[in-house]
Amino acid sequence: MIRSRHACRLLALALAFALAPAVHAAGCGIAAPGATQRIAIGDTGRSMLVHLPAGFDPAQPAPLVLLLHGSGGTGAQILADSGLAATADRHGFIVAAPDAGISLGKGFAWNIPGVPTVAGTVPGPGAPDDVKYIETAIDVLAAGHCIDPARVYVTGLSGGGRMTSWLGCVAAGRFAAIAPVVGLRAGNPLPGDPARPDPTTCRPSQPMPVIAFAGTADTTNPIAGGGAGYWQYSMHTAEQRWAALDRCTAAPTTRWVAPGKVYEELYAGCAGAAEVAARISVGKGHAWVVDNDALWAFVSRYRR
Repeated sequence: MIRSRHACRLLALALAFALAPAVHAAGCGIAAPGATQRIAIGDTGRSMLVHLPAGFDPAQPAPLVLLLHGSGGTGAQILADSGLAATADRHGFIVAAPDAGISLGKGFAWNIPGVPTVAGTVPGPGAPDDVKYIETAIDVLAAGHCIDPARVYVTGLSGGGRMTSWLGCVAAGRFAAIAPVVGLRAGNPLPGDPARPDPTTCRPSQPMPVIAFAGTADTTNPIAGGGAGYWQYSMHTAEQRWAALDRCTAAPTTRWVAPGKVYEELYAGCAGAAEVAARISVGKGHAWVVDNDALWAFVSRYRR
């Protein structure tokens, strides 16, 4: 049991295997820079994978990117599929990849109150509180002087993208920026008119910088809206709602990032220097359609 507030400083000098068994830690619980290890999160009874970047300096708390898997997935799967650990090694941030709280038998789903999971059921009052769990994880890592709590970001795929959006709505004070992937939302669908978001379900306490990623050929979460009950309103509607929440004043612009392949819709002139950006990959489907370096370049501009 490792409980020192200086766990990162001590553990960074030790040797251990990547993906070692979970340990209880007040810090990162990582043996050496470049390693990935599963650590226990406080008294939640849950753990998560944490990747310490190559070249990590124990004397300098690092930025944190929380990486949320899609419905039916796991933290281990999205960590492998996204390639974000390699991006972290290049740029010097920590990646944490948790498992969601609702078991689907094979993989997990996130608890977004009032919204059905992919299994078609709305989480009940006894379902695990994933917001509290993620906030506790941030506190655990910050207590060990591993992360800079002013530079905490969250991204996620599909259901993890919807959870990322939800965190932006209900826990804006904990995140400097969010980056949903094929899952941008701005609150639950409005009862009686699901083509619009319900404004009462997304009231961030402060402006939230947003960069979202999607593909034009996504038939699971179509950018035009429709699909499952948790989706309905279009991605463009979600962008406009975030722009309104962030009090953006500049006229939206569209430009090609990669001609014929990726275009960007941008809302600027927002409160707190926030921006709302959406990068759309032409012909791409329901997958990790992300330029990881571009994701990091956007979110790393912001501190909380």
